[in-house]
Amino acid sequence: MDGDVIIDIQGLCNRFGPHVVHDGLDLQVRRGEVLGVVGGSGTGKSVLLRTIVGLNRPAAGRIRVFGQDTRNLDAAARRALERRWGVLFQDGALFSSLTVAQNVQVPLREHLALPQPLMDEIAALKIALSGLKAEAGAKFPAELSGGMRKRAGLARALALDPEILFLDEPTAGLDPIGAAAFDQLILELSHALGLTVFMVTHDLDSLYTICDRVAVLAEKKVLAVDTIDRLLDNDHPWIHEYFHGPRARAALRAAPERGEEGSG
Repeated sequence: MDGDVIIDIQGLCNRFGPHVVHDGLDLQVRRGEVLGVVGGSGTGKSVLLRTIVGLNRPAAGRIRVFGQDTRNLDAAARRALERRWGVLFQDGALFSSLTVAQNVQVPLREHLALPQPLMDEIAALKIALSGLKAEAGAKFPAELSGGMRKRAGLARALALDPEILFLDEPTAGLDPIGAAAFDQLILELSHALGLTVFMVTHDLDSLYTICDRVAVLAEKKVLAVDTIDRLLDNDHPWIHEYFHGPRARAALRAAPERGEEGSG
């Protein structure tokens, strides 16, 4: 496997009963890139993410992460691999009975044996990295806005200093200002921490703002994976409509403005 490829998926098949979601899907994710994954409703974007991280068992195919075949790992090797990635699920997926700080400490308790004062320090650092104020650590998820819950979920995803960050619709449900701020945060963190980011999204603004490449799911496969500039020239009907529709044109017009703001 190419040393620059950090996730290598070949011939992936996912089915639920008679319903086939993926059939012979291939995809490679490069170290250090921000990869956006898009597709129409029902194309299995979130299923693909959940399959990579082991929450869904595929019917066929091979997934290699950091060069390791995820099907052939014993429990200890699997746990060691899971420490190298973090996942932000839709709406944060926080434990409602735990505070934000306690949520962030969950992966620390699961994978490491650390004294409580050190876990408190790590949680405070990750909460700050996610853009939340220090006092958010003592709050419960029900006391947070949707945007704050996503940031708390991000703090938990960063708890173990992962090399890969998986994001499932991170800006869904956010207002445009909140979504733009979250995009900028992900961009800054990916650069500062050297993260590889695998992001399922439908948000065209996110694609233009932070993605190095975009993978397009359709017809039960990855139809194309390329830069947006090259996908704009793709003549497949769904890809053309997606990247040339009214919302795409608005995102394209706004992209240079965001780039200028972020560079100041």
